[in-house]
Amino acid sequence: MEKIKIGIIGGSGVDQIPGIKNVSKIEVKTPFGAPSDCLTVGAVEDIPVAFLPRHGEGHRISPTQINVRANIYALKSLGVEQLISVSAVGSLKEEIKPRDFVIPDQLFDRTRNRVSTFFTEGIVAHIPFANPYCKELSEVLYKVAEERGLSVKLGGTYVCIEGPQFSTRAESKVYRQLGFSIIGMTNIPEAKLAREAEICYATIALVTDYDVWKEGEEVTVEQVLGNVKANVENVKGLLKTVIPLLQRERKCECSTALCGGIQTARDSIDNETAEKLKLLVGKYLS
Repeated sequence: MEKIKIGIIGGSGVDQIPGIKNVSKIEVKTPFGAPSDCLTVGAVEDIPVAFLPRHGEGHRISPTQINVRANIYALKSLGVEQLISVSAVGSLKEEIKPRDFVIPDQLFDRTRNRVSTFFTEGIVAHIPFANPYCKELSEVLYKVAEERGLSVKLGGTYVCIEGPQFSTRAESKVYRQLGFSIIGMTNIPEAKLAREAEICYATIALVTDYDVWKEGEEVTVEQVLGNVKANVENVKGLLKTVIPLLQRERKCECSTALCGGIQTARDSIDNETAEKLKLLVGKYLS
């Protein structure tokens, strides 16, 4: 099968890629279990694309229960090199309004119960993660969003909470004092695992609400779903336009993130571990 270099992980409300043709479903098995769902593969303007709904069809998987290692591994196994995440978020700043788009450049991890690395047994690796989102991919998304006349902001910190509950008012106010821009439940460990897999990762964040810090604007499920629905067509149009622009040679730090990162002596890595992680580390162990 031809390598599929572009992947999309859809969040709340985004369950398909517009304009995709020659669609098929692929069930991918991984050493880390099953992904959230079958992967939808096809072509947008003759460019192969893979799509995965992170919460599964019908939005049945809670943020903490998403098997992110399996999701990222499955996309990597198809050849994905650039991954666009679509995520619903709350705003922590007055100037970031519901129904705006944000392309964040920083992450703050407030999760507690998630496995955030492929390297847990038999092999140790450390990757650079100062810049958690791919700068080049983020800039392409921002440029296209601007050209399409969307209300979009480039930069800002996404704070990822455990969920599935929304924040308390005290938590929301502290996040504002810390200078965070948006709040969500899914970019961790996606961004960390994508970097370990040497996949470029960027997020299109759909702002649905003001979290709970703004008096009279408290978040409700109905409000979130309404604003997601209002922005779905915009984000689908954005994806359809941006996919043809991603045919590029990668020169960013994401593409070589594991180079020099494996700390375990080669003769100390057992065959079972080496085989399990061959997709990720094979080129560095040969």
